[in-house]
Amino acid sequence: MDSNLYLVGFMGTGKSTVGRLVARQTGFAFLDSDHEIERQQGKPVTQIFAELGEPAFRAMEREFIERGHPAKRCVVSCGGGLVVTPGMLPVLRARGVVICLHAPIETILERTRHATHRPLLTVDNPEQRLRDLYAQREEIYRRSGTMVLTDKRPLREIAAHVLRIYRQEAGPAGK
Repeated sequence: MDSNLYLVGFMGTGKSTVGRLVARQTGFAFLDSDHEIERQQGKPVTQIFAELGEPAFRAMEREFIERGHPAKRCVVSCGGGLVVTPGMLPVLRARGVVICLHAPIETILERTRHATHRPLLTVDNPEQRLRDLYAQREEIYRRSGTMVLTDKRPLREIAAHVLRIYRQEAGPAGK
């Protein structure tokens, strides 16, 4: 199986942490879409949002998914809003297996409480912003791929679950 694995879901659900472990276990490369865009642009996502706006950043995400990484043997942690952008889910599905990591809003609030690198939370009331975004996006995430709960579970168990789903969905010949 050589198909890429795309981890999607809300911020704070563990996409990067789980993705790194799954990549190690499979021998695949690990890529974080936000970090790759930061590297390409030479500036943090927060600065990209501030200077160019969210639509420009979403266009960079699409470019990264369509042409900015290998077509095989990658685990990609996708930014929280990537799959929300219209038309992105079919692009991801055409390139590999999509799995959505999920956690309750209370867990996400706890995990992101001290985050300074999340541009969508640089507002007066980050908790309300999180709750609003979560409510707007939850249905899209639920439709995006098989969901894996990351709340109150050991990391190795989550990674094992993700790998089982990946192997099942990629199939014996790969996707």
